[in-house]
Amino acid sequence: MKALENAANRQSSIDNRKSPRSPWYWIPTLYFGEGLPYVIVMTVSVIMYKRLGLSNQDIAFYTSWLYLPWVIKPLWSPVVDILRTKRFWIVAMQLLVGVSLAGVAFTIPTTSFIQTTLAIFWLMAFSSATHDIAADGFYMLALNDKEQSFFVGIRSTFYRIASISGQGLLVILAGYLEHEGILGLGGNIVAAWSITFFVIAGLFILVAVYHQFILPYPASDASVGTSGFAGFVREFFKTFAAFFTKDSIGLVISFLLLFRLGEAQLVKMVSPFLLDGMEKGGLGLTTEQVGFVYGTMGILALTLGGLSGGFVVAKKGLRYWLWPMVLIIHLPDLVFVYLSAVQPSSLWVITAGVAVEQFGYGFGFTAYMMYMIYVSRGSHSTAHYALCTGFMAMGMMLPGMASGWIQSQLGYVNFFVWVFLATIPSFILARLVTIDPEFGKKGIS
Repeated sequence: MKALENAANRQSSIDNRKSPRSPWYWIPTLYFGEGLPYVIVMTVSVIMYKRLGLSNQDIAFYTSWLYLPWVIKPLWSPVVDILRTKRFWIVAMQLLVGVSLAGVAFTIPTTSFIQTTLAIFWLMAFSSATHDIAADGFYMLALNDKEQSFFVGIRSTFYRIASISGQGLLVILAGYLEHEGILGLGGNIVAAWSITFFVIAGLFILVAVYHQFILPYPASDASVGTSGFAGFVREFFKTFAAFFTKDSIGLVISFLLLFRLGEAQLVKMVSPFLLDGMEKGGLGLTTEQVGFVYGTMGILALTLGGLSGGFVVAKKGLRYWLWPMVLIIHLPDLVFVYLSAVQPSSLWVITAGVAVEQFGYGFGFTAYMMYMIYVSRGSHSTAHYALCTGFMAMGMMLPGMASGWIQSQLGYVNFFVWVFLATIPSFILARLVTIDPEFGKKGIS
């Protein structure tokens, strides 16, 4: 069977060289497929559990554990190189994500839905993190340097479209079904979320089937093989050692862990705050309204902020923009202090506030991403960047786990004040890090 598969892959590779398949056929869907499970695991799950009656403390603690696969992703990323092809891993993980989504849909109506859905979400997170490794590697193998530069903006755009589809459209669908059900026959919260996950499961399985036929077969997409495993293991540990012996590595890791200390807590409590009633200190929005305010307009503002941040860094470099970006990413957190203190009833005021905060986050997060690239330069850049993303995920996971308990102790107003105070370490670290003044300018890396 393996011999037949290899023969088919070789023949397909020959066919693709004769008639190259345009990247437009698969890059948009590949990065849509990369972004959707992440936003479902990290954000949609929070909204779902809130609507199903879990406390803020439980939601924050349990869903923060779902970051773990992205934290430890660098530890098993070599397996994707050693075993099979990246094309195989992409299709296999997409099918597994689709099955996981269906599993969530089946288990939501059960009495033990908390334990079972969390277990399935963790499987989905593991599959999604593995898919990230394979997809990013496949992108570099299937495209030449010029194509990689051209399509980098396209892949980011469709990743954001996936975020809007998951955090916005899917949440709006769930909210509609909560009230109307199927064909306007009435609905309930459990059935609404179960149906929503069945819909997205079907979509994701279709994406996997599509990629099975559409993804090209790059000649360089081959497994390392077990014959070179011992040498690979030596190189693997050498790569880790090279990262942890970088100059000022303690400062680097502190920056990666603490730059988003406030945001890591804020992001877990935004949806519960928007959904909780006025009597609980929240804003009392419906599920559909949260899908529009946070999942649609907020993501659009986040995307615009990210594009703007990348544009200005390309003009004058990371060092020039680091401090402005630290200010712009953190000062808008005060918007939630205002919203929680005033509790405005106007949806447009709430939308504007969320959009301001998300724009600032997208703009300022550019500095964080560029710093990871800066730290990863040199030999083993791909592996070192993966390590940086692991520390990034850890910096979101650990504070997020405590955020629900902190909010339950302080209430929303004081919690958002605390979130703002938690941004102070990033100001200190931004003052301490050293960055080449020319890094980040267009044409310089």
